Amino acid sequence: MGLFERYLSLWVALCILAGVVLGNTAPDLFSLIAGVEFANVNLMVAILIWIMIYPMMVQVDFASIRDIGRRPKGLVLTVVINWLIKPFTMAALGWLFFRVIFAGWVDPQTASEYIAGMILLGVAPCTAMVFVWSQLTKGDAAYTLVQVSVNDVIMIFAFAPIAAFLLGISDVTVPWQTLLLSVVLYVVLPLAAGVWTRHRLMQSGKAQLDAFLARLKPWSVIGLLATVVLLFGFQAQTILAKPLAIVLIAIPLLIQTYGIFAIAYGAARAMNLPHNIAAPACMIGTSNFFELAVAVAISLFGLNSGAALATVVGVLVEVPVMLSLVTFANKTRHWFPG
Repeated sequence: MGLFERYLSLWVALCILAGVVLGNTAPDLFSLIAGVEFANVNLMVAILIWIMIYPMMVQVDFASIRDIGRRPKGLVLTVVINWLIKPFTMAALGWLFFRVIFAGWVDPQTASEYIAGMILLGVAPCTAMVFVWSQLTKGDAAYTLVQVSVNDVIMIFAFAPIAAFLLGISDVTVPWQTLLLSVVLYVVLPLAAGVWTRHRLMQSGKAQLDAFLARLKPWSVIGLLATVVLLFGFQAQTILAKPLAIVLIAIPLLIQTYGIFAIAYGAARAMNLPHNIAAPACMIGTSNFFELAVAVAISLFGLNSGAALATVVGVLVEVPVMLSLVTFANKTRHWFPG
């Protein structure tokens, strides 16, 4: 694992290249895999993300969750960034770039759809991958679980009203099956499996638990790399067919991602949060629940719309960008107490 973690960015870059190459040389295979889905959730990607999350869930010590109420600042930061800042900065950046800066390169109708896709990404905070980013930054597993759970509860009530307000429409169709299935697949099931596994292993002593976690640890990275290959394989033909559109969409998304992380990280430092709470809190605010955003974009605007393309670009941008932020967070651990 030392080799994997040390050169993780290199492995991800190679997997991105492999996904694009394989997606264009064997498109039928990736179309077949992409078609194995339920409620717009690809089951193969869900399994791989589950493999990434499960090792972290085994580490969750429920005895420590009861103490989280005494440390509410991390939860407050997560809620403020995700629901009071991020959706509105995403909408503002979308308008700035596609109504002003890129106005001469994109027709008004397409520009509106790109902005809509960006807004849907901004209103959908991450549910699944954040567990991976938390693990890579040595985050507090129990606290991360609570942060994600609180976000999921808020998302059930706030996603549709905020999206409708920012999109300027009143009939936002929330694919509840996608939302609820994703929460079950990415939080409830791996958590239940992790709790059961931890309980059984602890009956034999902590040494057994530590040995099991050591054997399990490589699977998180294997799951991440396989997911990268699949995601880029699914979109390989789009990447080559619309390179300029992808670059134009990626620019404001990159500014949004790094900008939100900077705001959250600066606030976490000012609040004197421990690094193992600060880093996951910022990762939750920075990354996106791309399955939900893609599903809503397709439902509202159609499969071949600019909105759907914008949410797909969000998927392509997220993994390499988040890895760069993980590296930055790990190198600045000394900025925080504990």
